[in-house]
Amino acid sequence: MRAWIVVGMLCVASAGAQWTQFRGPNGTGVAESAKPPVELGPDKNVAWKTALPAGHSSPIVSGNRIFLTAAEPGKRADAGSGKITDDGGHLYTICLDRDNGAILWKREAPRPRVERYQPTNSPASPTPTADGQRLYVFFGDFGLLAYDYAGNEQWRLALGPFNNQNGHGSSPILVGDAVVLLCDQDSDSYLLAVDRKSGRVKWKKPRPDVTRSYSTPAVFHPAGAPAQLIVPGSYQLASYDAGTGEKLWWITGLSWQPKSTPVVDGETIYAHWWENGGESEAATETPLFSEILARLDANHDGKISRDEAAVDTRMQRGFADNDLNGDGFLDERDWDFYRARRSARNALLAVRPGKSRGDLTGSASIVWRVQKFLPNVPSPLLYGGALFLIKDGGILTSLDPKTGAIVKQARLPGALDTYYASPAGAGGHVYLISQTGKMTVVTAAPQWEIAATADFDEECFATPAIAGDSIYVRTRGALYCFRNK
Repeated sequence: MRAWIVVGMLCVASAGAQWTQFRGPNGTGVAESAKPPVELGPDKNVAWKTALPAGHSSPIVSGNRIFLTAAEPGKRADAGSGKITDDGGHLYTICLDRDNGAILWKREAPRPRVERYQPTNSPASPTPTADGQRLYVFFGDFGLLAYDYAGNEQWRLALGPFNNQNGHGSSPILVGDAVVLLCDQDSDSYLLAVDRKSGRVKWKKPRPDVTRSYSTPAVFHPAGAPAQLIVPGSYQLASYDAGTGEKLWWITGLSWQPKSTPVVDGETIYAHWWENGGESEAATETPLFSEILARLDANHDGKISRDEAAVDTRMQRGFADNDLNGDGFLDERDWDFYRARRSARNALLAVRPGKSRGDLTGSASIVWRVQKFLPNVPSPLLYGGALFLIKDGGILTSLDPKTGAIVKQARLPGALDTYYASPAGAGGHVYLISQTGKMTVVTAAPQWEIAATADFDEECFATPAIAGDSIYVRTRGALYCFRNK
């Protein structure tokens, strides 16, 4: 009991210095009252550095604890032959002391399977979330687990297996008394709410009209109405009642496999989608499935095999992506999703739904739309009177959040790179870090200017966490804490 009292006191005392989910408060990426250093790097303003196993999950900060997840390659020896084989590796949840970076505990998660993921992803990509008493983590190779702050497991909920060839990226969030998790995949997508104390499922809403995505929902509090979950998905943006899971409104025609988190600012929601081929402003005409069958279905079995698709170079090249259930054939569902992808467009939307319901596509609820210069993975950042976007190639754009008009756009010198980490804002500055570890700090203003740069000389996929006077940066092999000296 005494431990719980201490943890609770720490969390209350530090209430203004928390970063308890992916991208901090409601996924905004902003720590309003924090004052981290502007000048930082491997040899500058380092408070501590702790070596860690690799993982793409971002650190979170709750009370005097830091939490993240990691994956270690696995090897094992056969008892009979002594031959060393790879068992897929091990998944861990790690707790560190916020003050000095000491590892306080490390817990291994079950790993009943090893699912596919692309090289730039990780089996430890989803970021944990915490409520001051319990920590909640998700691994695509198992499901959800809850721990107390001393590392004692509270409950577990096995989920999956999942049908997502790139691995998972969506992180759990907390809404009321529930842990909410988006489980979009190429078949049987769903949105899940779990009681945070018991781990029992409160509701589960199928999402049959979407395929894979990697976004983390945000919470929208419309005036005079219950809270909503804002959920980007393939081809659509949707809202769900946070208490019941009822689908409330949606916008369609958006591109495939979104990765970023929406930003909610009062009554306005900013959300974006980007995918190769979605830059064109004109929809692409794609034949109906009946027309494809008439042309390619040589054995008349009502579906297209890989051999039958070989006569069409483009179809053969994208066969694996389009074969959503992985059965070796393209059926009507596969083709209809492919057609949707061909006609969908990249977009950054500003939406003011109010109390609207139903299909809002083309409605006045869409305040503005931008289709160019959009990021692939990083989420937008609304801070300092501007909406910041960081695109691969180091292209930083500031937009007027009221109109979507570009205010300033330029490449970040020395950081013309790929970006997976989302920008974070605090103390009047925006922090950006590229895949190869090039950090750029700019002033948080529409006419931004570069304030500092650093080179970690190590890959970075995780979004920085900011709390109080510190910023936490995770590279492939370490977690850094930076504070002004």
